[in-house]
Order: sequence, then C-alpha cells, then structure tokens
Amino acid sequence: MSISSNSDLMRQIIMDHYSKPRNKKTPIDNSYLTIHMDSVSCIDDLHIYLKIKNDIVEDVLWDGVGCAISIASTSIMSELIKGLTLNEANKVINNYLAMLKSEPFDEEILDEAIVFINTGKQASRIKCATIGWEGLKHLLDQAEGINK
Repeated sequence: MSISSNSDLMRQIIMDHYSKPRNKKTPIDNSYLTIHMDSVSCIDDLHIYLKIKNDIVEDVLWDGVGCAISIASTSIMSELIKGLTLNEANKVINNYLAMLKSEPFDEEILDEAIVFINTGKQASRIKCATIGWEGLKHLLDQAEGINK
C-alpha cells in the first residue's frame, strides 16, 4: 500500500517530522550556501543551508519557525535531498512542485514527500509546503552558477 492511499499514515508522518524535525540546526562553519525564506502571510521564517561537494548535495540543514506543514515539509526535504547530485535534487524538487500544482509527477522519487499530495487543494497551504523547497531550489541554482 502506498503512503498516499493512507491518510492516517500521512498525518503520522507529517506530525512526526513536525514534532521531531530532522536536520534542524544552524551550521557552525562557513562552507554552506544559505538563504532566508519567510512569509508575509504566516509565521514561516526559515533559513536553509546547503553544502555541495563535487556536484553532490553533501548536507542540507535548516533552522527557524513555522507551522506544521512548513516544518514537516522542510524536514522531509532535508532528508530526501542529501546525497543526491545537483541534477537529481532538482528533479526531486521539480516533481514535488508539480505534485502541488496537480501536474504530472513521479511519485516514486518523492518518498515521504508524497504526504503533501493533497496540499495543492488548499491554496493557503501551498506556500507553507513549498517555502523550504523554494529556498533549496534557489541555493541549487546558485551552486550550479558557481560550478560553471
């Protein structure tokens, strides 16, 4: 049974990442690219940190405050993207954003991020579900520019 067909499991995953967020810390060294993301319409206020080595996402950290959706989605994102190439990371992000827009996407590569499949039906929650992802996308674009 896929995660997306079990609403109780989806809620459990979201609440687990909200109550015990993964990779939530500020790095102590300066080797990370960083971006500040916030929302004028809600509490979401995040810093996203990205460390790239040899075109591989070596680390994704983040810190800040937000609602359950923004915290859980950023936590899931930080686990999902680590260890991927820049191209693979962009593919995951593009599929996640397509899912939220109700466009065709590859469910297999989204892993736990699939729990946000119904978020696109709640327009007011899309910003919450994408704030960390949009920040990471900007950092990946920045990293690709540096590596060219």
